[in-house]
Amino acid sequence: MSFNLINEVSLYLQEYNNTLVDWHTWNKETLKKAKREKKPIFLSIGYSGSALCKRMKEDSFKNKEIASLLNKNFISIKVDKDERVDIDKYYKQVYKVMNGQNCSSPISIFMSENLEPFYSVAYIPSSTKANVLGFKELLEVIIDKYKNDKETMVEKGREVLSFINPKNRKVEATKLNKNIINIIKQHINELFDKKNGGFGDMPKFLQISIIDLIFEYFRLTKDKDILEKALFTLKEMAKRDIFDSKRGGFYRYANSKDWSNPRREKIGYDNANIASIYIKAYKITKDNFYKNIAFKTIDFIINNMSKDNLFYSNLLENSDGSIFTDTKITTSINAMVIDTLFNASTIENKYYNIAIKSIDKLLEKYYINGELYHTENIKAFLDDYAYLGVALLKAYKVTNNREYLIISQTLLNKAIEKFYEYGRWKFSKSDIIVYDDIYDLTYPSAISTVLYLIEKISPLVEGEYSEFLFKTLEINSYNLMRQPLSYPKMTKVLLLYLENDIISEK
Repeated sequence: MSFNLINEVSLYLQEYNNTLVDWHTWNKETLKKAKREKKPIFLSIGYSGSALCKRMKEDSFKNKEIASLLNKNFISIKVDKDERVDIDKYYKQVYKVMNGQNCSSPISIFMSENLEPFYSVAYIPSSTKANVLGFKELLEVIIDKYKNDKETMVEKGREVLSFINPKNRKVEATKLNKNIINIIKQHINELFDKKNGGFGDMPKFLQISIIDLIFEYFRLTKDKDILEKALFTLKEMAKRDIFDSKRGGFYRYANSKDWSNPRREKIGYDNANIASIYIKAYKITKDNFYKNIAFKTIDFIINNMSKDNLFYSNLLENSDGSIFTDTKITTSINAMVIDTLFNASTIENKYYNIAIKSIDKLLEKYYINGELYHTENIKAFLDDYAYLGVALLKAYKVTNNREYLIISQTLLNKAIEKFYEYGRWKFSKSDIIVYDDIYDLTYPSAISTVLYLIEKISPLVEGEYSEFLFKTLEINSYNLMRQPLSYPKMTKVLLLYLENDIISEK
């Protein structure tokens, strides 16, 4: 029995305390232990709301044979993906390099004591089925290979790492110009699901960033045909099972093209961001349908995912009807909710005081002596700086309290100082350095959000930020001008950057 996780803040990590597997946390002492004992590392990254994480816990980590193999031959490390976002992001990149595709939770990584990853997989079944090895059989193969052919495995790990952080990164740049408007329209029309709304195939996620991009596109072009595609999508989503019409709130994704058969998990950032989209739809159309969906979603967050004016990460409806709520508080998710509350307060005054109390509480608890934190015990990442900066700027615009503007600019300056590197941005600078990417995978990327903050705050403050904005857009120009819907938040920033050129064309 292991008690290494007994003092952890994370509820997810506490679930793995006092179990058969001798779990450790990711820290310097654990990594030194692996080197000292010359044992490979088994890294398991997950979160409380993941059904597959729960299944692995019950089927594999409570199996005496599997636990014995892990304890004897590996240093096993458990990571909460919401707490250590940097580790999750980094090893998702590792997984993608090794497997050629993205993955969700859990992530299972096997690597040397020097952190050279040689095998990666997502969910590992407890027993062998067809060509898929069960956990016990997989461990036996890895133990044998690591003992008899370690050098080959280590070399494979080094090759993977060379792709993650290459020494010489080739940058393909192209001219950023107003033709982006035509490319966006073409891609939206190609991807749009005329029958059900949405873009692309299944599973169907909420696609918040694409709809937000369409609203920005419409503001600049007044193209009602493209606008209708976004509005149709929002109406279809709200009428289908992906929206909980009884309790409020949106589920994470739907397994069917018609927004049915949803994954019954409600994520804080999803619901905050989609509520803001419905508010924008209401402001454009003055149709109360959109306002009502937005408010029902916001009220769900307030009533079911909050305590003491701060907001939780996620909520899971189990098959037996019970509800599990992950009560973790993170700065980035809270900032998104608060930004939405201030948006809502411009329509309905009852959200104004809630927004004020929440932003002040967040600053009190997580912005301490000039240091921003992601959770109570983890220093902030780029997305914390970016999203809190945006929320503070919104707070200033709604309340006219300059203190919020001052803190917003301070956080922007700190983010540039900590994370900016010649057009690229690090996501973290802790014991693991990971560069952020521009994909809007689960929510709009941190890089795109900090660029949006630069674009919006620049007219209001002293300071020259244009170099950081242009250099980042330039480095990503090749991708932006060819696949704008793959990076919708940064494409939105590009539209803002090119606004004068686009409007003069009309």
